[in-house]
Amino acid sequence: MFDLSPAEWEAVRLSLKVGLWSTLLSLPPGFFLAYVLARFQFPLKSLLSGLIYLPLVLPPVVTGFILLLLFGTRGPIGQFLEQVFGIVIAFRWTGAALAAAVMGLPLMVRAMRLSIEAVDTRFELAARTLGAGWWRTFFTVTLPLSLPGVIAGAVLSFAKSFGEFGATITFVSNIPGETQTLPIAIYSFLQSPGGEGPAIRLAILSIVVSMVAIIGSEWLERRVVTRVRPT
Repeated sequence: MFDLSPAEWEAVRLSLKVGLWSTLLSLPPGFFLAYVLARFQFPLKSLLSGLIYLPLVLPPVVTGFILLLLFGTRGPIGQFLEQVFGIVIAFRWTGAALAAAVMGLPLMVRAMRLSIEAVDTRFELAARTLGAGWWRTFFTVTLPLSLPGVIAGAVLSFAKSFGEFGATITFVSNIPGETQTLPIAIYSFLQSPGGEGPAIRLAILSIVVSMVAIIGSEWLERRVVTRVRPT
């Protein structure tokens, strides 16, 4: 398919790893936040919504700098994790996954929130009147009917993670084999003489992976909608 060098394949492998882990780890809190925003009214709702969507409008470098201040080796959270659990996030691939998750979370939450809001609450009420508890109603009514949005949110988050650059390079730098994801590798190749060829190959590959993810998600959404659509 592509005659990639070992360094290029390593950047692709790391990007897939970071994208998958960031998406998986952000799914539970993402759905929880989407459900809270869609179903509850509380005084600080606008503030919470603003904080969630803030990475969409902030310069990615600012987001990365904030992560560095919080999760760096001298940051309050970073020091706590290192001293108590021996976990270092800054300048590691786990830090790249964290940065990607933060940048992809707003897209995930928005897609899930719209999907949950589209679920007719009368279906949930009907399940309750038939004797189903909250958990059973959630897993048999709310979650299945909002599943297309969950899939869309996960894919959007993965696509954002796969292409994340600004926050990642600010938080975890550019370390080949550790934090040099595909977009950072493209940037590095463009800064070196004769690097246009590898940069073009990686750019084409990133487009292919993103398109496959989007088309695959739409196919899954159609199948899910067909199965859960009320008859």
